[in-house]
Amino acid sequence: MREMSGYNEDAYRDARESTIAIKCPFERALLAKCSNCLLARRLLLAEREAISCTDEAASAECKAFHAALHANARFALHIAPDAPWPFGKEIRAQCGGVLGLKAVLDDGSDMADIHGLLTDGIARFGGIEQLPYSEIMRAVVHYQPRKRRK
Repeated sequence: MREMSGYNEDAYRDARESTIAIKCPFERALLAKCSNCLLARRLLLAEREAISCTDEAASAECKAFHAALHANARFALHIAPDAPWPFGKEIRAQCGGVLGLKAVLDDGSDMADIHGLLTDGIARFGGIEQLPYSEIMRAVVHYQPRKRRK
């Protein structure tokens, strides 16, 4: 099968790897605009948008939260333990997880600031492991990504 696009995906991946120093585990949620993060930096790379984090310690906390969301959402989203995460379910885990944490913290802001919510959640519950994932999972299960435009 012949590739339709003129893009070299390997070159794009190499450029992305060399440009993004600190990867954001919530990049899909940020690109989907279901949340925001004051520590995120938007980049344009080969006519595509990418997200980079500006704080190594914050990124480590977000990665731990992302891993905990995955661990808790596998059952809720019916994903086998060894199966890869489909794009739609990854969006549900990321957006639903952030919005679930926002609801648990009763944060009234218009847009969820990922690291701000995570900092508040750690302060309130004592750590990432202690966050109320059973409540957060309700938002993950009920989150519906916006429909693609035709």
